[in-house]
Amino acid sequence: MRNLMTYRGLNLFLVVMAVVAMAFALLFLQRYMGFAPCPLCVFQRIGLMVMGVFALLAVLINPKRGAIRLLLWLGSLLGILWSTFVAARHVWIQHLPPDQVPSCGPGLDYWLEALPMQEVVHQVLSGSGECAVVAWRFLGLSIPEQALIVFVFLTLVHGVILLRILRK
Repeated sequence: MRNLMTYRGLNLFLVVMAVVAMAFALLFLQRYMGFAPCPLCVFQRIGLMVMGVFALLAVLINPKRGAIRLLLWLGSLLGILWSTFVAARHVWIQHLPPDQVPSCGPGLDYWLEALPMQEVVHQVLSGSGECAVVAWRFLGLSIPEQALIVFVFLTLVHGVILLRILRK
């Protein structure tokens, strides 16, 4: 247990959480349940993968210099903050009254081909009707609500990692 609370152990925990969350999304939700991810779900996954990559680098390199640790932590933090923000937006869209839900538009594939990246991000974060659909609940929580809880927890883990970095 003590090794888990080290800089390297906490980053390894983040990597494992990223792998488990992505496996849940890809294998259970997509393959087994048959749900196609909406654009906001895709953006949440991107942030989670960014967090996982920076945390994996921190585990593999295990830098001794505080500046490098802080840089890897910052990259990981930005990834999970992105996911948290997008999940919060997704939850907000799901709780809009039906008459205020954005209409369904073209898919993410079309946006990526037809629009500049800045406009794609804007369109995705605006949401669409497909993002407002609650297709499945577990313990009364929609998938974005569950994701938001996990992302907030992972953000708190980043706070513990920061304390470890600043202690040195």
